Amino acid sequence: MVGNGDAGGGYESQPLLGHQPSSPPWHQKFQDPDDGRQRFLLELEFVQLLANPTYIHHLAQNRYFDDEAFVGYLKYLLYWKQPEYAKYIMYPHAFFFLDMLQSANFRAAMAHPANKEIAHRQQYYFWKHYRNNRLKQILPRPLPEPEVPAPPAPPPAPVPVVAVAPTKPEGSTRAGAGERRKRKYANS
Repeated sequence: MVGNGDAGGGYESQPLLGHQPSSPPWHQKFQDPDDGRQRFLLELEFVQLLANPTYIHHLAQNRYFDDEAFVGYLKYLLYWKQPEYAKYIMYPHAFFFLDMLQSANFRAAMAHPANKEIAHRQQYYFWKHYRNNRLKQILPRPLPEPEVPAPPAPPPAPVPVVAVAPTKPEGSTRAGAGERRKRKYANS
C-alpha cells in the first residue's frame, strides 16, 4: 500500500509500480565474475587445439567452417598473436594454422583426409628437424682462422744409412729352400 504522506495514516515505504530500485552501472552489470579468466582459458585451449591437423580435419568434416559466425570467431582469435597473449601458447603451430584457416581454400582442403595426413606429416618433420636446424642458425660459429704459413723448418740432418746385405749365419746347419732344390736335382 502506498502511503499518502499523512503523519498518522501509517506511512509505508513501497516502490511505485514500474519503478525499479537503482540498478548497478552498466560496466558492473556485464563484468565477468572471474574477471575474464574463464574466457581466457577457454580461448587459450581452443587456439592450442588448432595446432592439431586432426582436430582441424574434424572441424571441416563436421562443417564448422561453413558457419560464418565460426569463421568470424577464427578471425577474432588472431589477437592471440600479440606478444602479451602469445607467451601463453605452448604449441606455436597453432598460429600457423590459425593464419591458414583465414583462407577458404585451406578450410575446404582440410576436409579431405589426405590433406590432413600431409599437414600432419609436415608438422612431424618440422618438429623432428627444427631443433638441429635452429641450433645451426643460433649457435655462434667459430671464426675461420686465417691461414698463417708455418715457419720453415730447418732441414733435418742427414742420417747415414748403412746398407747391409743379409748373410747366412756361420753356424747355421739348415739349408735354405734354394739349396735343397739344388741338392735334390744334383742327386738325380
